Amino acid sequence: MTAEKSTLHPRNLHRNSYDFEQLISCVPELKHYVFVNPYGNQTINFSIPKAVKLLNKALLQHFYGIKNWDIPDENLCPPIPGRADYIHYLADLLAENIKEIPKKSSVKGLDIGTGANLVYPLIAHQSYGWKMTGTDINQKSLENAQKILDENPNFSSHIQLKFQPDSKFIFKNILSSEDKFTFSMCNPPFHDSEESAMKGNLRKTKNLNKSKIKNPKLNFSGQQSELWCEGGEIAFISNMIQESVKFSSQILWLTCLVSKKENLFKLNSLLNKVKAVEVKTIDMTQGQKISRILAWTFIPKENRKNWF
Repeated sequence: MTAEKSTLHPRNLHRNSYDFEQLISCVPELKHYVFVNPYGNQTINFSIPKAVKLLNKALLQHFYGIKNWDIPDENLCPPIPGRADYIHYLADLLAENIKEIPKKSSVKGLDIGTGANLVYPLIAHQSYGWKMTGTDINQKSLENAQKILDENPNFSSHIQLKFQPDSKFIFKNILSSEDKFTFSMCNPPFHDSEESAMKGNLRKTKNLNKSKIKNPKLNFSGQQSELWCEGGEIAFISNMIQESVKFSSQILWLTCLVSKKENLFKLNSLLNKVKAVEVKTIDMTQGQKISRILAWTFIPKENRKNWF
């Protein structure tokens, strides 16, 4: 019997330890990176980018039926269980308004900064049948995301991509006056500089290998727009909050991951200032990593059922 990862959301398909026999049957190349650790468990070295990418490819195929998923080596390679958690907690948030988990295409989600990997829209649609729109400021990332959709044509009518031509904006240039979304989601750039991003990856790689490494590979890779922006996540999310006021009637729940707990006070103060009707902080724990979703809405409770 496989051990359960009890910190993940109860509906997360990845609560049990990886069954590498099943995963290797999906992606045979993965077998070259699987080994037995000192505890007698099969695993991979998570500091090797190729191994992480192949694991993701296998997880997406086995659990979500996504074929031929791939990303360029320089792009962010996200941990699938953590990405799935965000989706499931969003489903719980939406369920508060209608007393059930909404599993229908009338739910429309906006993934801000979807990246080359397109993981959030893929998991959201396969888990709940939602329609998704992925946006990005990087044209090459969107080209790869489109390539994934081309390899999986059954997704083409459920997921669309939009290019954001101006990095100063998040919703402008994306939403037309007629657009309405049930939620928006975002995993913002965490760091405030390239140097900070490199140091963060060095720490991560050292922790994974439990050894001193002078020249680490970026084990989770990532383009500049994926990893850092001027002012870091506090500046990015503050900008999102301020811009969300202009689109307050077009998105039911606006949400964003917040990595640094100390940023919550400033962000909550700003949300109070812009008169958000309701603000929630949803804690997520994945192993030793603790993150949180900041969610806010300008729609009064009595009007929220109309969105479903």
